[in-house]
Amino acid sequence: MAELRTSIHGQWSSRWAFVLAATGSAVGLGNIWKFPYITGENGGGAFVLVYLLCIAVIGFPIMMAEIMLGRRGRQSPINTMYTLAIESGHSGQWKWLGWMGVVAGFLILSYYSVIAGWALAYIFRTAASTFNNVTPDGVSSIFNTFLADPESLLFWHTVFMVMTMLVVARGVSGGLEKAVKFLMPGLFLILLVLLGYAMSTGEFNRGLDFLFNPDFSRINQESVLIAMGHAFFTLSLGMGAIMVYGSYLPQNASIAGTTFLIVIADTAVALVAGMVIFPLVFANGLEPGAGPGLIFQTLPMAFGHMPGGAVFGTLFFILLAFAAWSSSISLIEPAVAWLVENHNMDRMQASVIMGIACWLTGLLTVFSFNLLADFTPLDMFESFKGKTLFDLLDFLTASIMLPLGGLAIAIFSVWVMGRDASRDELDMGDGLAYKLWRFLVRYITPVAVIIVFLHAIGMIDLAG
Repeated sequence: MAELRTSIHGQWSSRWAFVLAATGSAVGLGNIWKFPYITGENGGGAFVLVYLLCIAVIGFPIMMAEIMLGRRGRQSPINTMYTLAIESGHSGQWKWLGWMGVVAGFLILSYYSVIAGWALAYIFRTAASTFNNVTPDGVSSIFNTFLADPESLLFWHTVFMVMTMLVVARGVSGGLEKAVKFLMPGLFLILLVLLGYAMSTGEFNRGLDFLFNPDFSRINQESVLIAMGHAFFTLSLGMGAIMVYGSYLPQNASIAGTTFLIVIADTAVALVAGMVIFPLVFANGLEPGAGPGLIFQTLPMAFGHMPGGAVFGTLFFILLAFAAWSSSISLIEPAVAWLVENHNMDRMQASVIMGIACWLTGLLTVFSFNLLADFTPLDMFESFKGKTLFDLLDFLTASIMLPLGGLAIAIFSVWVMGRDASRDELDMGDGLAYKLWRFLVRYITPVAVIIVFLHAIGMIDLAG
C-alpha cells in the first residue's frame, strides 16, 4: 500500500520544516532578482495582479500535484514516477518524466551556482565600499571586468558549489532541514531590515504606488505571457525538487494547506523584495525597468550613493546569497537521492560525485562570459543565433524542460493516476475543493503551460 511506504532518506520532522524547505526551494534568485525587474519592465501594479492570478491558476495546482506524487512514491522522482505508473496500471516509461526533472535541476544548478557566486562576490565588494560614489559607467565597468575574469568566476562558483554539497551530504534532517531552519528565518529577517531601510528613503510611497497601483494601459498580451511563465518557474516546479521534498513530507500533513503556505510565502518574498528595491531605485533617480542589470549594476550604484549604503548593500547581497543557497540544495537533491537508491552509495559519496559533475558542467557558464563569449554554436538556426553556451543551457531548461515537466505532471496526476489514489493522498474528500483542483489540473493548467511553452520557444507571438 502506498500509505505504508517510507523514504529511505528520512523525513521532515514536522509540517513546518517542510514548509520552510519548500519555501526555500521556491524562494531564490527569481524572487529577488527577476521578479522586480520584470515588474519594472511591465508597468508595475497591473502586472502584479496578473501574476497573482497566474499563481492561483497555474502554480498552486501544479505544486499540489507535484507534492502529492512525491509523497505517494516516497522515492527520488525517477523511481517515484516508475512506481506510481506501474501501480496505476500504466507503462513504467513514465520514469522519463522523473529523469527530465532530475536532469533539469542538475543543469540549472550548474549555471545557478555561477550566478549565485556573483552574489557572494558582491557581498565583499559592497562591504569594502567599492561602489561608493561610483558613476553608472564605473559600476558597469566593475561588473563587466568581473565577468571577463574566468578565475574570479571560477573561484566563487567553486565556493558556492561546496556550500551547497556540504548541506546535501548531511541528509534530510541533519543537512537540509537544519540549513533551511537557519537560512529562511535569516532571509526573512534581512528582508524586513531592508524594508525598514527602504521606508527611510523618502520614496517608499512612490515605490508602493508603482508596485500596487494598477495601470492596465501598461498591460499587453506579452506581459500576460511573462506573468504566466514566471508564476510557473518561481515555485521550482517541473525540476524534481518539490517532488523529492514532498517524498519526505509526513503522512498526516495537509498537502493543500502546506502548498497554500508555501505559495503565500514565496509570493510575499517577491512582493517585499519589490517594496525594498523600487524605493531605492526611485530615490536615486534610476530606471525601474532596468532589466537584468537591476541587481548587479543599478542597485550597487544606489547603495554607493546612500548614507549607510555599504552596510545595507552588504545585507542585500547576503539576502540574495541566502535565497540562492536555499534553492540550490533542492536542485541537486533529486539526483543525489537517485544515486543513493540505485547505486548503493551513502549520501557523502553521492554528493561528492554529483557536486563534481555539476561543478564541471558549470564551467560552460563560467567561460560563456569570457573565454567562450564569442562561441555561439547554433548560429545556423535563426532562433539560437548569438546564444552562448550559458544562453543555450538557460533556454533548454527554463523554456523547454520545465514547462514540459510541469505539463507531464499535470497529465499524470489526473489522466493517469487513479482518482481514488489522488483523492486519498490529498485527503480532501470529494468535495468542491478537490473537484476544483482536479478541474484546474485537468483542463485549465495544461492549456496555460502549453501557451507558455509555445511562446518561450518562439512558436507563437501574441504580442502583435
